[in-house]
Amino acid sequence: MRFRLVLLGALALLGQVVLLRECDVASFGSELVLVLGLGAWLAGTAAGALAAHAARRAGDRAIAVALPALGGAVVLGVVLARGARRLFGGLPGTELPLGAQLAVLGLCLLPAAFLGGLLFPWMARRFAAERGSGSAARAYALESVGGLAGGLLSTALPALGVQNLALALLCGAAACAAAWGPRQSRPGRAAAAAGAATALVLLAFSPALDRAMARWSQPHLLDSRDTPYGRVTVTGALGQVVIFESDALAYESQTFAAEEFVHLAAAQRDRVRRVLVLGGAAQGLVPELLRLGRVKVVAVELDRGSLALVLRHLPAAERRALADPRVRVVFADPRRFLERPGRYDLVLSGMPEPGSGRTNRFYTREFFAACARRLAPGGVLALRLRGAENLWTPALTRRTAAVHRALREVFPATVVLPGATNLLLASRAPLPPDPAAPAARLAARLPDARLATPAYARYLYTNDRFAEIARRLEDDPAPANRDARPACYQATMLLWLSRFFPRLAGLDLPGIGAGDLARAPAAWAASAALLLGLALARRRAVLRRALYAGAAGFSGMLLESVLLLHYQTRSGVLYQDLGLLLTAFMGGLALGAWALERLA
Repeated sequence: MRFRLVLLGALALLGQVVLLRECDVASFGSELVLVLGLGAWLAGTAAGALAAHAARRAGDRAIAVALPALGGAVVLGVVLARGARRLFGGLPGTELPLGAQLAVLGLCLLPAAFLGGLLFPWMARRFAAERGSGSAARAYALESVGGLAGGLLSTALPALGVQNLALALLCGAAACAAAWGPRQSRPGRAAAAAGAATALVLLAFSPALDRAMARWSQPHLLDSRDTPYGRVTVTGALGQVVIFESDALAYESQTFAAEEFVHLAAAQRDRVRRVLVLGGAAQGLVPELLRLGRVKVVAVELDRGSLALVLRHLPAAERRALADPRVRVVFADPRRFLERPGRYDLVLSGMPEPGSGRTNRFYTREFFAACARRLAPGGVLALRLRGAENLWTPALTRRTAAVHRALREVFPATVVLPGATNLLLASRAPLPPDPAAPAARLAARLPDARLATPAYARYLYTNDRFAEIARRLEDDPAPANRDARPACYQATMLLWLSRFFPRLAGLDLPGIGAGDLARAPAAWAASAALLLGLALARRRAVLRRALYAGAAGFSGMLLESVLLLHYQTRSGVLYQDLGLLLTAFMGGLALGAWALERLA
């Protein structure tokens, strides 16, 4: 039983991490889904513990049945998350309705969480019956040791290239193997051995199974792989290559986006010799930069695995551009790379949209200040944000204004060229206020342009949206987007929710600061309800203990959620390190319980 307790802890934490990663990908990489998933896992564990309390006399046979069921629930949860769009009628690259997303979250997580919560009390009682009194604490310690091992495996194995589906099949094989025992009946042992053998066979073919399941949501799949930052999927049809990051559309080939971005930014200055590209090496930015002639390019890529996967499917011209002697590709976190010495005439930020804590860190005042330190005198920083051609909702305005205000706090001169994708330009030297100079430079540098033509530059600077958007961004009260206060998070969440509830697109929520929260009626009402509950609970010991336990659980969950979001904001590798963080939190809980017992 001692070995089974350790294995249960490892399976529970490893399975939890595997399923949370799948739910994260199914919901386009939103950290809020991870927070909701943790809540669902705790609810399922609590339900399993209550069921174990009702069935006190569970023996070896019940444990031998529940253990393989736990492994099977992890594998089936992965299959369900991969097939969610097909199951609920979703299209590739689109999000499911909010109710369907919540249903997928519950169906993936609750069965495995319930079985984990059911098994631990059963095993702890069996262990205590074998070892005598005082063994409940030892059972919890053994389960915690297994959780530590599971957390380390969930981080180390993906770093070695083991994919998430393979981890799920490992859980299934280990759970079936643990169910085999001398006290089990011969049919039971045969079933456990057959289950373990089936999982191991599937594990041997897991790469092919991985690709087959990826095709459920991406029919034109070329390749797919888990990296420390998420799941990268490459699709292609009729010569076009499309890249998805955590199932969200990242970029595609055969568009004019790279030409527009690079040459409108470079047209702000007469001379561009040294260029720093932060992300976007596979987005076609480097070939466009080489068209400027005598230029040296440093391309910084965050995810080595993603670039290696995508490069195999890009056109030959783009691969040759990255191998050009004028180009140096560096694999590093862009924010840490900006701490290195060097001066550049142009810095292009090709990082994804600020839709999560991982990407928001590339749109804050601190990031812009680091870019400014790397710019040569008169240098230009350029970045892109999705916008709208005609209708700007309050949430879209608030998000863009938060990023723009962060830029304005660092750079005296900023220009926004609006469109379906907004081009934000910033410099410490004056920028051209009209299209004359940029149009002349485009005509001289790019006579064969497809989109970035002098006429297009004149259109961007002279249409009525140019002045209107500048006025809107200046008048909007959004605070600057910062590391410690990601102001565009609230607007990003409103934009996300408006996809399911269109009326929310017109909602204009004020920014919430510490003072606003202290003056909010809801905050006072919640505080009054808590104090009233404490006063009433003093009369009954059972209510008092339940309230204390609930308050401790609420505080712990809130703290864990905040720390996970903070870690994602600081490092951006929550997808890989999720198991390590959960292990550290559980280790702290176990240490605190041990210390309290010793003090008591």
